[in-house]
Amino acid sequence: MRYILSALSAIALSITSNAAFSCDNLEQIQSISSKVLAETRVVNIKLPNSYCSEQAKVYPVLYLLDGKENLAVESSMLDKLSRFGAVPEMIIVAIENTDRARDLAPTVNHDPRGPVGVGGGGDNFLDFIELELIPNINKSYRTHDFKVFSGASIGGLLVLHAMQSRPHLFQGHVAYSPAVWWGAQTTLSKVKAFISKQTKFDNYLYINIGSEPAPMRDYYDELATHLSLHKPTGFELVANTFNDVPHAMTSAAGSFNAYSNLFLPLNMPNSALTEGVKSIKQYYQRVSEQRGKKTVAQEWVLRELGYGLVNNKDFTQAIEVFKYNIEQYPNMASAYNGLAYAFEQNKQFKQSLEQVNIALKLAKKGDEGYEVYQNRKRRLVAAINSNQNTF
Repeated sequence: MRYILSALSAIALSITSNAAFSCDNLEQIQSISSKVLAETRVVNIKLPNSYCSEQAKVYPVLYLLDGKENLAVESSMLDKLSRFGAVPEMIIVAIENTDRARDLAPTVNHDPRGPVGVGGGGDNFLDFIELELIPNINKSYRTHDFKVFSGASIGGLLVLHAMQSRPHLFQGHVAYSPAVWWGAQTTLSKVKAFISKQTKFDNYLYINIGSEPAPMRDYYDELATHLSLHKPTGFELVANTFNDVPHAMTSAAGSFNAYSNLFLPLNMPNSALTEGVKSIKQYYQRVSEQRGKKTVAQEWVLRELGYGLVNNKDFTQAIEVFKYNIEQYPNMASAYNGLAYAFEQNKQFKQSLEQVNIALKLAKKGDEGYEVYQNRKRRLVAAINSNQNTF
């Protein structure tokens, strides 16, 4: 039945919501006649600045709850981060509310500290997102498979609920000050149980908390502690505490950390080099999946990783990494000089000399590094001759 509904919804959406696109306006408004919700829903779509100029480019998508309120802050932060390469450009789909508590709360609340007797439509609303909204966005715009779900307060509660109930749907989750006290803490219990059962969960979660009074803070601390102690392999968790930030401002306070940590840096850090070349390949496979295009390490990045291993006296893995660098960049003198450096530091002078000679053949006098290669060759020849004279 679910798949029949999906097909029917897709047909309806193709008629009612595909607005004519113009490069003169990168902000679109779509009215979607939803069969799942039995009402018309409005979404604001903000396209990346490069959307028209780079016709072959595909983009990850951020699905943003409380869209009208949060779009300006989130889009501004993402624009700035993308200009510095910290995140790829993203399509933002900001969903406007009709009945906020009904749609965003997974369960009905009976706690007198909140609105009693409301909520419970969270799964129906997730059906709308999964079966109608996402297919429509994928059909209308150039997207790829990396999707992020973001919300605050009970919106953050729905984000957590989606992570444990539909772990396939989003690859990143951002829950600002999630209302985990809601509805007898049902979502809190389900998230804890879900995470405890996972051995591997390739996903990302950002959570934060502001100046919340007890017991709301206690429930959040319970969640954050459990997640940090039971993290499955592949699960990236970032949790922030803002003791002086009010509840309504936690999204503004946390957006930089939420998104700057979501995407792996283009330049692999030494801390991620846990298994030599294998970890480099795995790292850039994940980067490629996040950014929707094949991404490889630049030559200097691989060289710096190798240098870090040499500094730690791990010559075996350093030589492996430098050789891999040469495989990727066989015409770059600096790649051979990196391997020469590792051999020299390991007192393998003849092997080092072989590599620096290749570097000198590829380089020209006056090139950056040429004098470094020449000096290394002189030093190596002297060391080899000295060793020979010793015998």
